[in-house]
Amino acid sequence: MKALLRWFDARMPTIGAEWRKHAAEYYVPKNLNFWYEFGSLAGLVLIIQVVSGIFLAMNYKPDASLAFGSVEYIMRDVPGGGLIRYIHWTGASAFFIVVYLHMFRALLYGSFKQPRELVWIFGVLTYLTLMGEAFFGYLLPWGQMSYWGAQVIVNLFGTVPFIGPDLALWIRGDYVVSDATLNRFFALHVIAFPLVLLGLVVVHILALHDVGSSNPDGVEIKKLKDANGHPVDGVPFHPYYTVKDVVAAVVFLAIFCFIMFFVPEMGGYFLEHNNFIPADPLKTPEHIAPVWYFTPYYSILRAVPPLFNSQFPGVLAMGIATVILFFLPWLDRSPVKSIRYRGVLYKSWLAAFVVVFLILGYLGVKPTTVWGQFPDWPFLDTRDIATWVARVCTIVYFLFFFLMPWYTARDKVNPVPERVTA
Repeated sequence: MKALLRWFDARMPTIGAEWRKHAAEYYVPKNLNFWYEFGSLAGLVLIIQVVSGIFLAMNYKPDASLAFGSVEYIMRDVPGGGLIRYIHWTGASAFFIVVYLHMFRALLYGSFKQPRELVWIFGVLTYLTLMGEAFFGYLLPWGQMSYWGAQVIVNLFGTVPFIGPDLALWIRGDYVVSDATLNRFFALHVIAFPLVLLGLVVVHILALHDVGSSNPDGVEIKKLKDANGHPVDGVPFHPYYTVKDVVAAVVFLAIFCFIMFFVPEMGGYFLEHNNFIPADPLKTPEHIAPVWYFTPYYSILRAVPPLFNSQFPGVLAMGIATVILFFLPWLDRSPVKSIRYRGVLYKSWLAAFVVVFLILGYLGVKPTTVWGQFPDWPFLDTRDIATWVARVCTIVYFLFFFLMPWYTARDKVNPVPERVTA
């Protein structure tokens, strides 16, 4: 094997050089914990999605009259088709789970702060591209919920002043969600967005390896090096962390397989029951809601009252809720990075942010009347409790970002060690 590697390296030395630069001789902090596993797990899920998507595309028909039947054909007649379909569908939810945990780790340990601003920006771009990829793929089964969910989301673009109707028409390719919409969504889901997603993942990793990985202490290990120029508090990524990544991958795949084999629908959260019914443009489902990983922003959309019978304020709020993530490195004014050494203000606001994000996600999959209604009081318009809870949570969501320069600058912090702790 070594002779083969030497033969290969002599004829294509770039591969060996890149391996040494990004793995064998790429030094990472020696105190990384399990929160740092979700980045590699996101890469694993990306591979799973690409491979399973290729096999699904071999038998899928992007035709409004054949799409649902082709999915049923994959599930029932293609050898292993049901398994591949559930791998891809479960993988979509798994992708967002590990990405959300990966982003939460950045909030915990300040991985978005200097000098990793570009790493964070590329990561947010990857997240938004992933949302687009998931949205375009959501229509492809041509079930009731995917059809009407796409109808609702595309119509939201029509609320944009001046260009809205033309923008919605361009996205659909028709005046309603139809065969033209299905074809262009299939092309975007299978070709365009995967290429963009893969490119962003590559530049995200390259940017990370240029500045180095963060760590739970928020200490820059490049400041202290040994005689060979290697960080004293660092270890090579391979084999020390590749072994840990393998262990994390095994645990993740065990959970993934359990869900896929026993509860692939997850009570309707991963795969909605209405999506087992063919799309019917003449029959609207009783409750239309996007899949769970879009629901926090969908709740924000519903929480904002219409203005002049236009839902654009809610659409604008939903857009700001995602775009504001780009400004996080400049909103955080704390002199420390890790939550280990931050004060009670940041910890409290971060805890509140996580709670309201989860509540918004839950409310987004439920009808607005889930908790009944207020009495018809003269000083309070009749509104359902869930809507008011969503509005309060939306306010807290935005205050987490808008007040961040204030509470991070005034937060009492603890001294940060000069070297990483074990």
